[in-house]
Amino acid sequence: MAGGSGERFWPMSRAQTPKHLLKLLSERTLVEETVRRLGAAVPRENIFVLTNAVQLPGTRAALAGLLPPEQIVAEPAKRDTAPAAALATALVRARGGDGATLALLPADAFIADAATCAAQLAAALARAETTDAIMTIAIRPDHAATGFGYLEMGATRSEGPAGTVREVKRFVEKPDAATAEQYLASGQFAWNAGMFFWRVGTFLREAEAQAPELAAFVREFPATDFAAFLAARFPVLPKISVDYAIMEKAAAVETLLAKFDWDDVGLWTALPKHLAQDAAGNATRGSVVIAGAANNIAVSNGRTIALCGVSDLVVVETADAILVCHRDAVQNIKQVVTQLPKELL
Repeated sequence: MAGGSGERFWPMSRAQTPKHLLKLLSERTLVEETVRRLGAAVPRENIFVLTNAVQLPGTRAALAGLLPPEQIVAEPAKRDTAPAAALATALVRARGGDGATLALLPADAFIADAATCAAQLAAALARAETTDAIMTIAIRPDHAATGFGYLEMGATRSEGPAGTVREVKRFVEKPDAATAEQYLASGQFAWNAGMFFWRVGTFLREAEAQAPELAAFVREFPATDFAAFLAARFPVLPKISVDYAIMEKAAAVETLLAKFDWDDVGLWTALPKHLAQDAAGNATRGSVVIAGAANNIAVSNGRTIALCGVSDLVVVETADAILVCHRDAVQNIKQVVTQLPKELL
């Protein structure tokens, strides 16, 4: 799934180049890093990218040489993740029937340990192929995060070289700070990475019971030349997340505990853990000069940024805009974006 807006990464992130099309942490975009990582688990001819019409040219350009254009599909309207899940399932069903198995993954997570990730993705696909459960990936929390959804885990289903599989008792929305502390202390909760694995038939069974419009879309999706069907049917699907539409009411959900690192890189303040920092805690990328400054994040995309005697700032330079923001205010960047002229969006 590669269709988000990524407003929190303005001014680098724009409508045509959201977070997954940015080179935030390497010389590759996040979507390219994701496709390369998946290529170690499944053949590239089995990898599809779901984006939107505005981002289609940029996504195809970012993946040129990795995926053919026909494997990068534009959703004709923003309808949240449940319709995206139905489209992914329909594409796989058209190629492999009701017994085919698929993974639905976000394009913009940062994972450094690509080898372990690929091995666990393959293991989750294999388990989803042989059980009636929907599989997820659980990230062990290392702090009491309030920005993630959680999984409450139950009994252990299996243990092996690929990792531990546990029952998912329930999905929990983003908690407040006190609740997140309780979740962390209990050891029975994990972050929901938004990674899902299922057989086509399993998804159809759940969708027919909980979201019949999604099931009908999958069953009626044409095996070839689907453009007209997609344009007519996708925009009228219910706008709802896959968690609400399917996962929270599913008959059986299991989770594989991740043994790899994971970061959804949701805010500018996520960058320091992945970038080199100087002795004063400044994390920089590009041309940055520092004198007597501490604990800043500075990203230059051309012009030199000079930081002198300041602390706890986020400074991001692009060709047509500059962001200067206190680190504690990065959650509020969307408030700035709503006031910008269209040419800066």
